[in-house]
Amino acid sequence: MSAKRKSVIIIGSGAGGTSLAARLAHQGFDVTVYEKNDFSGGRLSLIHKNGHRFDQGPSLYLMPKLFEETFNDLGEKVSDHLDLLKCETNYLVHFHDGDQFELSCDIQKMFDQLKKYEGDGEETMLRFLDFLKETHIHYERSVEIALRQNFPNWYDEFQLKHLPNLIKLHLWDTVYNRTKSFFRSDKMRKAFTFQSMYIGMSPYDSPAPYSFLSYTEIAEGIWYPRGGFHKVVEELEKIATKKFDAKFIYKTGIEKIIVDENQVVKGVRLENGEEKYADLVVCNADLVYAYNKLLPPTSYGKSLGEDSEFTSSSISFYWGMKRKMPEFHVHNIFLAEAYKSSFDDIFKRHLLPEDPSFYINVPSRIDPSAAPEGKETIVVLLPISHITPENEHRIDELLKTARAKVIKTIESRLKIKNLEELIETETINDPRTWQAKFNLWKGSILGLSHNITQVLAFRPKTRSHLFKNLYFVGASTQPGTGVPIVLASAKLVEKQIMEDVGMLERVDERPTIFFQYFLFVFFILAIVYMVSSFF
Repeated sequence: MSAKRKSVIIIGSGAGGTSLAARLAHQGFDVTVYEKNDFSGGRLSLIHKNGHRFDQGPSLYLMPKLFEETFNDLGEKVSDHLDLLKCETNYLVHFHDGDQFELSCDIQKMFDQLKKYEGDGEETMLRFLDFLKETHIHYERSVEIALRQNFPNWYDEFQLKHLPNLIKLHLWDTVYNRTKSFFRSDKMRKAFTFQSMYIGMSPYDSPAPYSFLSYTEIAEGIWYPRGGFHKVVEELEKIATKKFDAKFIYKTGIEKIIVDENQVVKGVRLENGEEKYADLVVCNADLVYAYNKLLPPTSYGKSLGEDSEFTSSSISFYWGMKRKMPEFHVHNIFLAEAYKSSFDDIFKRHLLPEDPSFYINVPSRIDPSAAPEGKETIVVLLPISHITPENEHRIDELLKTARAKVIKTIESRLKIKNLEELIETETINDPRTWQAKFNLWKGSILGLSHNITQVLAFRPKTRSHLFKNLYFVGASTQPGTGVPIVLASAKLVEKQIMEDVGMLERVDERPTIFFQYFLFVFFILAIVYMVSSFF
């Protein structure tokens, strides 16, 4: 091995860790990945039981261009690795009174659906097209600003070149508030805002740019990799190991990250006591967990754990059904009548909603290999609060209540009798599972929230500002959560590392100190003006 070849240890084999391992190995780094579980993918992993295959976490393959880009950057074609199946219908949305709404990529079909709730006049279509126009801008500008650029310093965000984009992103507004201006009916406002739960937030609190989640579904569709979402990580690991000689070591947890007296990271200590050294360490484990459990104590780590806003957790039921379930589509959304209150229960009161909304994925409806012949595989994801001192001793009670509510709602809205009797196998994940199995802080399934004070330059850095030679990739660092977003994070970290070790020339756009403060004050005044104008 060449003496100049830099060594990298990556902690965790989630989507971010695995894709970054492939990227760095492709660039000539000596890469070793340590994973505490005996499986890869983290939340992107699978559960197998009695012939049923369950996606443990993500099931929506969105923003396909970011997946294509990842494989292209490795000299591969995504089509050579993944057999992508497109959902004919994005979702079937079920409302409290039995009404249904079918979300799809077919504009004419969408218009026909919208007319039932918004009226059959020309204005309905024009408002819908205006909604697509604005969310298209949110999509394109968000990718340009957040996914293509890193923000290692606060002033990287406060630059004049960003101002036009930030204005068009409506950062001072919320997903729900922007969406309601395009739709008149309560039901359509719900149908085009529940997507904020992809980032574990209420649409009443999510910054308006996240309306791009609705846009990408309509413009690019929802896909599913045959064999399960885990195929993405499987194929990236194969590229990393077989093509670029990266090493993946499983059932090997990390006890701590080794830091010397000069705050320089030297390697990791394994749970078995062995110490492994490398030039660089990248943490794909939960960032808040890492700062509080793997690194020396700091006021920053304590503040992250105690003062930050976190995304929701979930109770997830993995059901193997005795028969086919034609009552379901691939993706199904059941929305609460008391929509806002249900989100407030989760994020403000930290309770199980009295009338919960939930999502059901039936992968065997699009990929029959997910279930034994003549049977169905179902995943129910019900968002609830992350673990708090008020609810941590009540989770068993909440779980029992949640299960009963889900079954009752399904039976009522789909006219299914005795659903309980059709369930032949069941596995359950709750906030404690997410915390124990994946070291997710407070059992929050998507890490740090994306409120306005925790995005862009205000989100934890991909390069630690406290410890040299330490980097982060994953949901709680820049740019944020979600599989395609994490893949973008891996690309940002790859570039950052290559610049730091001198393999890539850094373009320094740093303004003078005086101009930094001028920009900061200018942006604050601009935001205050926009907010005051809005209200």
